Amino acid sequence: MISYNELKSGKVIVFEDQPYTVVEAAFLRMQQRKPVMQAKLKNLITGKTVEKNFQPSDKFEEAEINTRPIKYLYSHKGEHWFCEEKDPSKRFQMENSLIGDKIGFIKPNTIIEAVTFGEQTIGVKLPIKMELEVKEAPPSTKGNTAQGGSKQVTLETGAVINTPMFVEAGDRVIINTDTGEYVERAK
Repeated sequence: MISYNELKSGKVIVFEDQPYTVVEAAFLRMQQRKPVMQAKLKNLITGKTVEKNFQPSDKFEEAEINTRPIKYLYSHKGEHWFCEEKDPSKRFQMENSLIGDKIGFIKPNTIIEAVTFGEQTIGVKLPIKMELEVKEAPPSTKGNTAQGGSKQVTLETGAVINTPMFVEAGDRVIINTDTGEYVERAK
């Protein structure tokens, strides 16, 4: 069990039977009153953020968050299909709310990690950087590039990102999957 004074940023706890991560935590001391812990918590299932004050008597259970490798198969009409890494016959579907915009950076047959709380899958975890091919890129135009111009290109997965002007169709680029931004051209 975790006491209220052990709540720190990044700690994952069970609060109201749901996993929450502590975004911010700070003590609040008022005159002639017991100190309270003001915490901002983010629900790992719904993504909603709540602010709560905790008393010295409050105790929390540390949430057991696990990951397991899964393989992305394909997407069709908003349905995303995956299978177990070692057993392709065990297929399952994940809702778009669990994956979000990250689906634009996953190629078929890519191994990623499913994040689980108990038996429930609550999200996916991708590698920080992924290498993808540029399928469509408008031609570079001369002009005001004093601030380093950029253009939108389409990747092999269908995602559209901003890149520098020198990136052309057929180039391989490295993308940061957390931010969805261009990092560098692959060598």
